[in-house]
Amino acid sequence: MVQGDSSSTLRVGLVGCGHFGRFHALKSAAAPRETLVGLFDPDQTKAEALAKEAGTKAFSDLDELLSQVEAVIIAAPAELHFTLAVQALRAGKHVLVEKPMAATLEEADELVTLARNAGKVLQVGHLLRYSAEYEAITARIKRPLYIEATRIAPFKPRGTDVSVILDLMIHDLDLILAIVDSPIAQVDAIGAAVSSEHEDIANARVRFENGCVATITASRISLKTERKMRLFSAEGYLSADFGKRELVMIGREKGMPLPGTGGFRREAASWKEHDSLEAEHRAFAASCLDGAPVKVDAQAGRRALEAALAVGDGIAESRQRMELSGLIGDLSS
Repeated sequence: MVQGDSSSTLRVGLVGCGHFGRFHALKSAAAPRETLVGLFDPDQTKAEALAKEAGTKAFSDLDELLSQVEAVIIAAPAELHFTLAVQALRAGKHVLVEKPMAATLEEADELVTLARNAGKVLQVGHLLRYSAEYEAITARIKRPLYIEATRIAPFKPRGTDVSVILDLMIHDLDLILAIVDSPIAQVDAIGAAVSSEHEDIANARVRFENGCVATITASRISLKTERKMRLFSAEGYLSADFGKRELVMIGREKGMPLPGTGGFRREAASWKEHDSLEAEHRAFAASCLDGAPVKVDAQAGRRALEAALAVGDGIAESRQRMELSGLIGDLSS
């Protein structure tokens, strides 16, 4: 395969044929620089149904699929991400693994090492990095001082194999980490399991070493769906409503003058959402075929996982303080 040859295609296999695996299969089948060789799922009936829809082959043996592809997309349940990524990397394949990339930092470090030693791409599926909303925010805010993010939705059984932190909050954690670009200094968090075995609602206050503070709320037991972010910065104030695809920026550079504010202007803008999953696939193919930089690489995936685990630890510490004070009973008894 010729480096930089835009006419070359990447032979891809998909592992995991569930809700998000279906989206990946259809995108891969339609991608101009990918050839979807086949897919695998322990549920052969599910695999065959998706293979028919995507116009590809269902494999009954994962090793056989790996032997026929150059790259693997892992969209299996979260607890299998690490094991499957290890298997694929050891087989010498490029990997796009859905978030979270692993369950522990030790596992994440092993994946980082395996990918580096094998000279293979390891991309983590933090989809928001490829979104129009991310581009709209980072085009306006460079030095955030305070960030407030809210991501809430009604309850759905899908995704409850992990906490709301790894299910929903990790999206905003990764986004904020990319915007702030500073190590985390401290995390204070609180949360509760309501409708599943894991936390279904969580709130975290994250302080970065550069002084920026972010407050993040995630819930999958709300009565409505809401995705919003507010940012205060040296450039001004930005409020974004991801559901409505609208933002308001109060700053000095663009927009209508605001009388009596000392030169501030109000910019109202909207964005046309492009296909983020298609963009993610396009970036993956470019990294594998052309050697293009990996936008969300293993280190970025590890950093998001580290932040999510820190929030989980913060919740455990808060719960312990509440139990010791008598505010709540011992939930383990």
